[in-house]
Amino acid sequence: MIIIIFGVSGSGKTTVGKLLARELRWRFLEADDFHPAANIQKMRSCRPLTDKDRWPWLDCLRRQIEQLLSIGENAVLACSALKRAYRDRLRASDEIKFVFLRGDYALVEKQLRSRRRHFMNPALLQSQFDDLEEPRADEHVLTVTLGRTPEEIVGEIEAKLRLARSA
Repeated sequence: MIIIIFGVSGSGKTTVGKLLARELRWRFLEADDFHPAANIQKMRSCRPLTDKDRWPWLDCLRRQIEQLLSIGENAVLACSALKRAYRDRLRASDEIKFVFLRGDYALVEKQLRSRRRHFMNPALLQSQFDDLEEPRADEHVLTVTLGRTPEEIVGEIEAKLRLARSA
């Protein structure tokens, strides 16, 4: 199984994803690590990515997902996946579960500004909310509301996806 934790930058995808992966003893992947240097530079310089920038990155992520599925390795992937078309591109099988971290602008902005050493400029947050297409019922996405501790959020994900913590 691959669990994709998604939402806008600053929503806690990496924090929640790493904690979930550690508890499940699964592999953790950070989608940002797969961005080409040009995308990272663009975000650092306060320019939002376009779909043209994102498609090769999403294709690379899909190949990673397919590889993991082919060898039967479970993983948690932290990825913005803001648009339905992006999530559709990543949905390589029924073994992929999406978890949307939903929070309002003020809460996410506060979390984003508290981060250090991340290339995403907080000034781009509005562009993330502008691009966000919240999942619809037919996508079968677990939506988790922010405003609690990462541990509480992980507990909700584990319970709702019926995941067993490793001993």
